[in-house]
Amino acid sequence: MPIGLKSIHTASMQPAARYWWLLLAWLLSLLLFPLSAFANTALQDERYTHILLIPFISLGLVWLEKDNIFRAPIYSPALGVSLLCVGIAVSRTFGSVSVLIFAIVLIWMALFILCFGPRSFHHALFPLMFLFLMVPLPTYLMDKAVEAMQKGSAEVAFALFKLARVPVFRDGFQFSLPGVVIEVAEECSGIRSSLSLLVSSILAGHLFLHSNWRKVCLILLTVPIVIFKNGMRIVSISWLGVYVDHGFLFGKLHKYGGLPFSLVAISLMVLLLFALRKSEESSKRLTNESLSAVASKD
Repeated sequence: MPIGLKSIHTASMQPAARYWWLLLAWLLSLLLFPLSAFANTALQDERYTHILLIPFISLGLVWLEKDNIFRAPIYSPALGVSLLCVGIAVSRTFGSVSVLIFAIVLIWMALFILCFGPRSFHHALFPLMFLFLMVPLPTYLMDKAVEAMQKGSAEVAFALFKLARVPVFRDGFQFSLPGVVIEVAEECSGIRSSLSLLVSSILAGHLFLHSNWRKVCLILLTVPIVIFKNGMRIVSISWLGVYVDHGFLFGKLHKYGGLPFSLVAISLMVLLLFALRKSEESSKRLTNESLSAVASKD
């Protein structure tokens, strides 16, 4: 074989070899670490079901940006092995599923750097950092988040009752309505939909916005959007139960009717994203016009 053809053939085979090495190392990590604990957490606790999708979303983001990420890959043993040792050390000291999954994400990042180098890691920073959303929140923090969402939902529900002129007396999380007393339980906090919408807002901000402060704004405003959605659900079901049929308080709409109200939250988030994107475009246009004016004066 001519030397030129041989060098081209070798160069074309190198990226494929890196993918196979990374795949092999990733499969080995699945065998060495007890990911069953992670799967059990996601399947048994409905607050964490969304984390099963995170690796697939991250992989999809890498695929979308693959031309930029894998433009000039290099093996990086020193940096990759160093981070790999950190990840293994953390995994050996884990006392909870959260710490274990955190260590596994570090190990996966180390394997990526080992096979593709720091430049590729830099261009794949968001998809790889996105993997940290796999890490379940510690129980203490999750309980605090649920409590905060529960309180916020009760406040919004009370305000909406007053706005709708529904006779209501409030005692903490309990609402006394004509002929019925309801309670805003932990299940009404909407923590599951909150986390799902939070992940969606992070992803949408990355894909459709460029300004960091607008991305942060989109993420932060998902919390009041979900709280408003929860309050609207509480008031709607309660109103139907009081004035239409008591069965609404215990029926399918109460147990499985989260989807219609989640669509309201998603619609509000889309409108917010649209407004932020329009604001970003307007700001960019004004900046370009200002630069053009300055250039014309010069």
